[in-house]
Amino acid sequence: MIDILQSKSGITKFQILTEVAAHQPNVRQKEIAEKIGVTPQAVSEYIKELTAEGFIFSDGRVRYRITKKGVEWVLEGAADMKRYANFVMSDIISHVSTWTAIADEDLEKGDDVYLQMRKGLLYVSKTNITSATGITISSVEKGDDVGVTNLLGMIELETASITVCKIPRSERGGSRNVDLERLEKLASSKSFIAVIGVESLVALKKINKEPDVMYGAKESIVEAAFHGLSSLVLAIDEEVPQIMSRLETENLEYELVDLNVQ
Repeated sequence: MIDILQSKSGITKFQILTEVAAHQPNVRQKEIAEKIGVTPQAVSEYIKELTAEGFIFSDGRVRYRITKKGVEWVLEGAADMKRYANFVMSDIISHVSTWTAIADEDLEKGDDVYLQMRKGLLYVSKTNITSATGITISSVEKGDDVGVTNLLGMIELETASITVCKIPRSERGGSRNVDLERLEKLASSKSFIAVIGVESLVALKKINKEPDVMYGAKESIVEAAFHGLSSLVLAIDEEVPQIMSRLETENLEYELVDLNVQ
């Protein structure tokens, strides 16, 4: 266990120093307290201790700066936590967690396998095609689901592209005012299609396509992107800002297309 995690005070001091560094010199103790979940009085006492220890310098009632000594302590603590996190992920969790994949070939229990994500699904085989490896926990036939443990390496994902299409409401023409030719081109390039609104569904049906999902579209396209699936989402125009906000929250890039022909 690293030193900074040995006591609650060590963790709290680390959090406070980080907040001071982020907001110096005008540090609001009440805001720090709310952010890290302690009382303003506790923050005040910790700041006094950190000042006495030479980690913080005060040049006024609410003006604090982190010192060189404080910066070095934060960096050392952050590096320790990063090493500890890597240890937990690679040496502990990877050995006790089990991922489920689809067997690309007949496999025996204890086989060393390679993992690959294709069209949002995880596949395993004994062919050395990726850097992600694991060990099967049971014997299976090709096409069966199989548990894989002792995971090592990174599972490579395809870069997912997301296209958000604005569809006019029925009072503005609905599916009758959708550029179907352009919609058909967009739909043919995506592996996952979601719709929001009856107008969107009807427009999709006019190009002889069915949606993969009609409900929970915002969350579905986010999950699809995290699995390397490119998505097309058709949404009535007033729903588009919410979709954009959700994607931006997840730092997912997207293209916005207005399919209204007028």
